[in-house]
Amino acid sequence: MKIKYIFKHLVVASVMLQLTACTETEVEQKFDKTPTERLNAQKSELQEVLLTSPDGWRAVYFTDDKQLGGFTHLFKFTADGKVEMASDFNTASTTKFTSDYNIQLGSTVSLVFTTKNRIHLLSDSSPTASPTTALRGKGYLGDFQFLYYGQDNGELIFKANRTAGDTNSSEIRFVKATAQDWDDLPKNFLMIPNVIGSNVFGANRGVEIFDGTTKKTYDFYPYTTITRFTNYNDPNSTNGIGIGYTPNGIVISPAIKVGEQKLSNFIYNSADGSFTATGTNGVSASIKYSNIPFVITTDYKPMLKSPSTAYGYIAANLATAPSNSVLCNALLNEINSNLPSTQKVNRVQFTFNDANGDSYIAYTFTGGKTTIFHNITVKEDAANKTLQLISGTWENNLGATIPQPDLLAKIDAELTNSKGLYVKKETFVFNASNKLFTFANANNNGFRLSTYAFQ
Repeated sequence: MKIKYIFKHLVVASVMLQLTACTETEVEQKFDKTPTERLNAQKSELQEVLLTSPDGWRAVYFTDDKQLGGFTHLFKFTADGKVEMASDFNTASTTKFTSDYNIQLGSTVSLVFTTKNRIHLLSDSSPTASPTTALRGKGYLGDFQFLYYGQDNGELIFKANRTAGDTNSSEIRFVKATAQDWDDLPKNFLMIPNVIGSNVFGANRGVEIFDGTTKKTYDFYPYTTITRFTNYNDPNSTNGIGIGYTPNGIVISPAIKVGEQKLSNFIYNSADGSFTATGTNGVSASIKYSNIPFVITTDYKPMLKSPSTAYGYIAANLATAPSNSVLCNALLNEINSNLPSTQKVNRVQFTFNDANGDSYIAYTFTGGKTTIFHNITVKEDAANKTLQLISGTWENNLGATIPQPDLLAKIDAELTNSKGLYVKKETFVFNASNKLFTFANANNNGFRLSTYAFQ
C-alpha cells in the first residue's frame, strides 16, 4: 500500500511538470517577435485601419486643455499617402485641402502629416498666430505627429508627440466620420454666439452640477473665443475648461467629473440658452442662466466701514465688459441718447465712507456736463447678503441741493432698489489691472454693473 501511494503521487507530479512545460512554451511563443517586428505589425495595422472608414475620421484636438480649447478636424486617408482634411480652426479651414501623410517607425508608431494642411494651423509659431501674449512664439501648442496607442471600441487612440511624455495630456481620439460630419463642419461656428452668451436669458451665468441627489452651483466666467477657454468657479477653487464646438452644442476638456461619470458632450437648448450634458442615474451638468447670482458672496463687507472705499464704472474701459447686463447697457445707452451728441456718461462711481463719513454715487459726463451726486445711506441685509443703498439728497458739482434728474432716474432706481445689491469680486480683469466688482440688483430683474476698485 505504501508503494502504490508513492507511485500515485509520482504520476501526479509528472503530469504537473508536463502541464507546466506546455504553459512555458506557450508564453515563449507569444513573445517570439522582436520589438521591430511588433512595431511593423502595428504600423501595418494603422495603415489598414485608416482606410476602413468610408468617410474618414473625426477628432476634436485639445492641444492644452489647461489654457486652450478644442478644434475639430476631419481626415480622409488614401492608400497612396494622401489625406484630405478640413477643420473649424477658422471659417476658411472648413474647405477641404489635400496634403501628404506618412506612418513612421521610431520608439513607437506615429501618424505624421508631412506637408502643410489644416492641422498645421495649430503649430504655427509666428507672432501673429499666437492667441495670447503668454503663447507668443508658440502658437496654439499644436502638433502634427501623433503617436499611435491602438484601438478602443472602434476608435483610434493617439497622443501628440509634443506632450506624449506628460501623463496628464489628453488623448486624441479618431472616431469614424460620416458624410454629414463634413457637411455640418461650418455649422460649428454658429454655436459661437451661444457659447459667448447673451444676457437676454438672465443677468447671471453659472454651472449647475447634479449628482442625482445634490445640486452644486458655480459661476461661469466670460468666454474668450480666441482661446476657446473659460472657467467655472466656486469660492475655494477655479476650474478651467477648454471648449470645442459641435453643430448642436459643445464638447469640453477636461470633462466634468460627477462621481465616477465624466460629462463632456453638452447639447444646446435655444429656448433658454443652456447647455446640458446628461449621464446616467439622474447625473447631469448644465451651463445656464439666472437673474439671481449662482454664488452669493459677502464681498460688500469693506463698503460698510472705514477706511473709505471707491468703485467706478468707466465707460471707456468697461462699456463692453461681459459682466454688465443687457439691461444695464440699455439704460446707459438711453441716457446717452437723451444728451447732446458731444456728451456721454463717463463714469458711475460709488464712494463709501469718505473723510467726512459720507457715501454717495457720482455720475460724471464728457463734453462739459457737470458731475451730479446722489447722497446715500449704506446698510447691510445680512440675511440676504445684500448691500442696501438708501436714497438721500441730490447735489450738483457746487454742493447745492437739486431735484432728482429725470435723466438718471431709471439707472439710479436700479442701484437704490429696496432689496439692495448683490456685490461680487470677479476673478477676471478687463482692460485694466484693477480688481472688478459687480453690483447686481437683488430684485431679480437682471441689472448688473461692473466697476473697478480704486483701493
